[in-house]
Amino acid sequence: MRGGGQRRLAVVGDALLDRDVTGRSERLSPEAPVPVVDVEGERVRPGGAGLAAALAAADGRPVVLVTALGDDAAGARVRALLATWGVELVDLGTSRPTPEKTRVLADGHLLVRLDRGPPGGEIGAWTPRADDAVRGASAVLVADYGRGVAAIPRLRQALCALSATVPTVWDPHPRGPDPVAGARLVTPNRREAAVAAAEVAGSGLAADAARARVLARRWRAAAVAVTRGGAGAVLWDGDAPPLAVPAPPATGDPCGAGDRFAASAAGSLADGALPSEAVTRAVQDASLFIAAGGAAGVGRGGNGAAPATVSRTRAPEAEVFTLVERVRAGGGTVVAAGGCFDLLHAGHVRLLQAARALGDCLVVCLNSDRSVRRLKGEHRPVVAEHDRAAVLLGLGCVDAVAVFDEDTPVPLLERLRPHLFVKGADYGSRELPEAEVLARWGGQAVVVPYLEGRSTTTLLAAFTGD
Repeated sequence: MRGGGQRRLAVVGDALLDRDVTGRSERLSPEAPVPVVDVEGERVRPGGAGLAAALAAADGRPVVLVTALGDDAAGARVRALLATWGVELVDLGTSRPTPEKTRVLADGHLLVRLDRGPPGGEIGAWTPRADDAVRGASAVLVADYGRGVAAIPRLRQALCALSATVPTVWDPHPRGPDPVAGARLVTPNRREAAVAAAEVAGSGLAADAARARVLARRWRAAAVAVTRGGAGAVLWDGDAPPLAVPAPPATGDPCGAGDRFAASAAGSLADGALPSEAVTRAVQDASLFIAAGGAAGVGRGGNGAAPATVSRTRAPEAEVFTLVERVRAGGGTVVAAGGCFDLLHAGHVRLLQAARALGDCLVVCLNSDRSVRRLKGEHRPVVAEHDRAAVLLGLGCVDAVAVFDEDTPVPLLERLRPHLFVKGADYGSRELPEAEVLARWGGQAVVVPYLEGRSTTTLLAAFTGD
């Protein structure tokens, strides 16, 4: 899990107020053949650049958002929502109403979207505080929604001046301006890329890669990643062959996935990652975001749908817990297993396969490197936590990995609140220390069969001859 101490990200762009009106539909209107929705609830969240900023803040990093909100009820609501996410706000103000997007969903299915607040109106002057926000960031994400913030001349001048030292990720919009020259990464989706590079014919991966190449040269961008929905993304980065990044399988609401992708990529670049690393991470994060409910799942648990098909990733903390809540809310069983999993062997695999078979989602609670050293000595772990997590996620039975720094997974389990916690039967008749903790919320600690004679200690002894 990504934690505190991460580098500061500035998000610049058009913030909206997003609203979901949810309910049931069991009949048609007598006035016209349209469904009647019995409203059961309403959820609001920051939208546009506001959603990108909130998601970046959920990753545990400091975030400042530079945007232009109206002096109206919708603008006040966005300001309050951003404050709850811990996003610092620099509001330039605008004479136009704050844009609103309302989705009406019945039984989890989108029926209609209502937009308010047409483009137009004067945006307030660029301020020294806005300038400081951009210049003081380790990376800048421009989340353009075609409403004017990305076109501010002083913003564009500042980004051009910083391009050599501060990476800019530009998420474009068909109604917005071209990205500034020198952007480290531009992230159009495949439809936007097809319009912007209309001279490239065809569809599929090869065509998307060709469009990324054309647009990188046209926009004078260091790299362009064309996002391809459920197919992942393709990155053109200089003269290297295009990098195709497939997406882990995920089903769910895709609303907001582009903002999740851009926020993740910008955060990775802020922390010093290469564009290839940033895009790979962003694809994984966007897939998990969809599986956890998309924008509709932001700031809450599941939405009552059936358990999601989850993407397998070592996820940001907020998304792991959202994933768990979604499975729980859909009536599924959340299973957790814990351990060091240093030098993964057949006994580990058998344990994890058995654990996953007991439920609908398996979260591996993984001891951090510091935790392993305290428990096993300074010579352990042999494999670092990042690589141990990657190997675990290569198993089809593991849905997510959460790293903990304590000596036991108890504090993490108290937050995950799984239905089951699984250990190998080599514990024999000993009482599982986690059993009492799980009993507090009606959970159960269990053991499963294990393969005798398999252990990391035995493997290390064989390697060293001890």
